[in-house]
Order: sequence, then structure tokens, then C-alpha cells
Amino acid sequence: MSVRLHTLSNGVRVLCDPMPGLQTIALSVVAGRGARYEDVARSGWSHLLEHMVFKGAGDRSAREIAEVIEAEGGQLNAATAYERTSFHVRALKGGLPLAMDVIADLILRPTLTEADLVREKSVVGQEIAEAADTPDDLVFELAQAAAFTGQPLGRSILGTVDSIAPANPQTLGAWRAELYAPDRLIVSVSGAVDEDELFALSERAFGAERGEGAPQSGANTFTGGRAPTTRALEQAHLVVLLPAPGAMDDDYFALRVFAEALGGGMSSRLFQEAREKRGLAYSIDAYAEAYSDTGVLGIYAGCQAKDAAELARVTAGEIAALGARIEDAELARCKAQLKAHLFMAAERPLARAEQSAGQTLMFGEPFSPEHLAASIDAVAAADIARVAERIVAPRRVAGAVLGPKGAMGAPEVFERSLFA
Repeated sequence: MSVRLHTLSNGVRVLCDPMPGLQTIALSVVAGRGARYEDVARSGWSHLLEHMVFKGAGDRSAREIAEVIEAEGGQLNAATAYERTSFHVRALKGGLPLAMDVIADLILRPTLTEADLVREKSVVGQEIAEAADTPDDLVFELAQAAAFTGQPLGRSILGTVDSIAPANPQTLGAWRAELYAPDRLIVSVSGAVDEDELFALSERAFGAERGEGAPQSGANTFTGGRAPTTRALEQAHLVVLLPAPGAMDDDYFALRVFAEALGGGMSSRLFQEAREKRGLAYSIDAYAEAYSDTGVLGIYAGCQAKDAAELARVTAGEIAALGARIEDAELARCKAQLKAHLFMAAERPLARAEQSAGQTLMFGEPFSPEHLAASIDAVAAADIARVAERIVAPRRVAGAVLGPKGAMGAPEVFERSLFA
């Protein structure tokens, strides 16, 4: 059965995706705003708010929120990203009314007390410190900041201790009204769900809300730059980012295939050349990160400091070589891998619910796995060459390296080799 879309009078969109035979449901309520909507003064507030709503909402305390969900076999969680904030519950069949009630309270009726806020700022401060102490987290933050310098996409989703410090219950409550406004709210359910029940519950939970939220800041531009950071580590961590098409671009699926061929699995070019053949890295992979209006092609590698420069040179060479030619068998293998990931995700209710919500936010409707598979199959060798040209043509790289001093020149070597 295809996903059914229903729009409430206030603009909240509801997606129903029955999966016959299942004994579980997954509810995902997604607000189409996140850290990208923050100004500098409120950097990290979306993530802080996501933490705070779990401290109490409606007539339940933090403990009662957890206990009431888990007493029915459910699991509750949330996540903040640059362009969305999502809340979800996985539960047994019949658990949708409770799940909807709890998430509606979290989004619409959080308690937000000063005492809880003081404690949670401390918790988030520890999370910020932990990220700074984790090399393979920090190196991504450094690369992202270099890629979008001085822009929302270049700021950490966590914010800083200083940027979250001014938040109080009143100002954070006002930000909640903007961030979770109904004009970009999606209620998505997959699994053992009845359509009539879902639409009635959604109307009761969210139908009375009104208003429009914060507008997104203007387009973010890939600036590029280098962020070498010396640390007393055993291994060097290297991330390079290149400008790439966004999720709504016609070349999005070609970008995904390009990233898969470059470093998506054990048969990929980087794994085979850099790891298996040359032994330059224990861990190396490539990925595509797509936002609504822009994107990045990223490569991460962990290596010995003495190998970092040579690894950077080899990586640049593989990008150029892939743009110049991709064999038919390689192209078919990459498509098969992407479609396998797609259809495996389609077997999990939560993945289906979240994917449908994301597609509806971006495109106004959800797409079937078959539709997406056809888009992957349509990618040709000429599309791969075109994407490679689009990635390289701006001649911009964001490179971050974290580790021993001997690895610090790797981003420069990559840039010089790629644009030679």
C-alpha cells in the first residue's frame, strides 16, 4: 500500500504507511527547522531545546515520560540536525495513542523551568567538551566550519557554552514556538497503523496549533579553507570536503553513485587503492551530505602521520580518475549497493517513517522505494563525469587534519594534487 498524505487545516501534514503483518509501529514527528535557522546569538538553542523538552512536558515529569513509554514496550528518542528536528517513538501495535500524546506534549507543552535549564546547560556543556575530546568527531566539526565559514552550516549543531548561556525559559519557549511551528510539521507513522485512527489522533494532538515559524537564512555558500590542528595522537584524522549538489538538484542521485564508487564500501576505489593495495589507511570512506540547496562530497581517513600526505595525493588522484571514467560493471555494482541500502531501510518502520517525513518536507510528498530505485538506475557514466566536473570546477576544498605535526600538510597536498 502506498503512503497516504493528509493535511490538517493548520498545515500540519500527516503520513500513513501501513505495513501489514507487523506487530509494531513507528511514529516520527519532524519539525522542518533545525540549527540552520539559528542566528549566531542562538547557536545551539535548537539542540538545547530538544534536551529540555524531555525534562518535563504536559503533566508528566522527566521520569514519568520515560516510564509511561517504556511500560508499554516503547522507545522514545529525538535528534537535532541542521534542517530539521525529529522526535520518534517505536512501540507495540496499539501504542500509537500514547506515543502521539507524549510527543505532542514534548513539542507543544514542555515545562522549561529555570532549575532544569541550569542543569541541562551543564549536560550540554559536557557533550560539547566530549565532542572536542573525540578526534573522529572534532575533525568533522573543523572541516564543516572551514567549508561554510561564518554561516549557519558552518556552526556546530551543539553551539558553544557561551552561545547557550543566555537562554532562559522565556526566550527558549519563544524559540520553541518558532522552531516547531505547524507550517513545517510532519506526523509520519509506519507499521501496524490504522489510517482513520492516525488522522483523528493527529487532529486532536496538533490540529489546534497556529502560526508560522522562523524563516531559513539565505543560501549558504561553500567557502573552503584549511583547519590543521596538532594533537598528541597516535593516528592522524583527515577530512576533506568538496562542494556538491544539494538534495533537490537533478544530479543528486549521480552524486550518491559517485560517492559510493569513490569510497562507499570494500570494493570502492579508495578502499582498494589506499587501504588494500598501498596500506596507507586503516579506515577510509567517502560520503555525500545533501542539504536543501547545497551539499558536500566528503572523504574521511584515519592513518599514520607519515602517510597522510601520500594518502591525500592518492585520494585526489582517485577523484580525478573516477570523473574521467567509470566502467559499466563498477557503475552497476554501485547502483546495486545503493538500492540494497534503500530496500533494507524500507523493511524497518522507523526508517520508512523518517524517510517519508524528510521527503515530504523537501519535495511536498513521499516517494516509494521503487521510484527512488528507478532514479538510481537512471544514472549513466556521463552523469558521473558531470558531477565530477561540478565538484572540482569551483576549485575549493575544505580540509581538516587532527593529529601529529607531521600530518598537517595533507589538506594542502590534496588541494594541489586535485587542481594540478
